[in-house]
Amino acid sequence: MCGRFVLAMPADVIKELFDLAVFDERLLPPRYNIAPTQPIVVIRQGFDGVEGVPMRWGFLPSWVKDTTRFPLLINARAEDIREKPAFRNAIRRRRCLVPASGFYEWQTRSKGPKQPYWIAPKKGGPVAFAGIWETWIGADGSEIDTAAIITVAAEPPLDEVHHRRPAMIAADNFALWLAGEDMTDAALSILTDLGAETLQATPVSRRVNRVADDDPGLIEAVSEDAETPPAKPVQQRLL
Repeated sequence: MCGRFVLAMPADVIKELFDLAVFDERLLPPRYNIAPTQPIVVIRQGFDGVEGVPMRWGFLPSWVKDTTRFPLLINARAEDIREKPAFRNAIRRRRCLVPASGFYEWQTRSKGPKQPYWIAPKKGGPVAFAGIWETWIGADGSEIDTAAIITVAAEPPLDEVHHRRPAMIAADNFALWLAGEDMTDAALSILTDLGAETLQATPVSRRVNRVADDDPGLIEAVSEDAETPPAKPVQQRLL
């Protein structure tokens, strides 16, 4: 899964990468510990071109009546996204991109607490996670735009850290991913084009466990021995 990520990129880099027609640069303060339910920057196809807009990280289908009884959907599995009632409309009509500098995953150890890792492109620069979005409308007419990040099975060697990872979209496929319903099959076919071989995993401090901590020090490498005694990675069960 993807439960925390980082976006710390200059606004001009994001605007150029996604060729944004509409974007408020105030949406891009450096953030090093983005967590579920927080606002995130989402790239979608708008009426006047590609736009970057804020949305809540935690997907709410439009048909949900009581949000207090509905689970928090921060990820959507690529393998069954077309069959899940919560996602099947959005994956056809409301695909989006989530810009990030990288993400965190936690490796389960045979003893002791989980070890967090900072996972980012080997070559640096931003990455675009595949996502879906939806507008939820309350009984009082209030609207909330929400989004989820799509995940795929992690390939070696990243699977030693966690068995899932965010699906990433290459820049030359942005237009395809954001295209309409008639391109759904083609869009789904590119979810694994960018694999784990483009990423590197670095052990980092367990300070990242605390959402209130949000600073560049979170992505600095630490000695695994200093964090926890070394242990053989344990493969997590696929839910």
